Amino acid sequence: MDIGQIAGLIAAIAFAILAGFMIYPLIRLGKLFDQIAETVKDTGDHAIPALDEGVSTVQKVNQSLDDVNAISDAAQRSATNIGALTDLYGSFVGKPVIKAASAVWAVKATAQDFLNKRAAGSSDTFADADASVPAAGVTRADAAKGADAPKTAKTATKGR
Repeated sequence: MDIGQIAGLIAAIAFAILAGFMIYPLIRLGKLFDQIAETVKDTGDHAIPALDEGVSTVQKVNQSLDDVNAISDAAQRSATNIGALTDLYGSFVGKPVIKAASAVWAVKATAQDFLNKRAAGSSDTFADADASVPAAGVTRADAAKGADAPKTAKTATKGR
């Protein structure tokens, strides 16, 4: 055996030792890849049911929203109908009620005016001896000024 063959033998032994040391990390790397593959498979197995559940939840929410839309549409139609009925009520009942109220007010005002004139015509002097209470037809301002005689019904209602 010459020196070249011994050098080749040493190189082969060194390469075999190096390959022996490299096998262990390669085996560990292979196991790591196997675990990663198993994790990806498990994740896919668990993700698909979760996605299916998410899809069914979204479908149920969409169905609920459709129900809410139907209810809000019905409420909108009811509000529109109530508004139309209110307008109808206002036109058929409201105007006559306003006219009747104004007629009652006019009758009341006329009756009060008539009674005030009648009361003013029947009393020519102060009803009391007390000067602080003027007779009908005499204002408190006239009584305070010292008006000797009460105004007649005609002059008392002139300022009104």
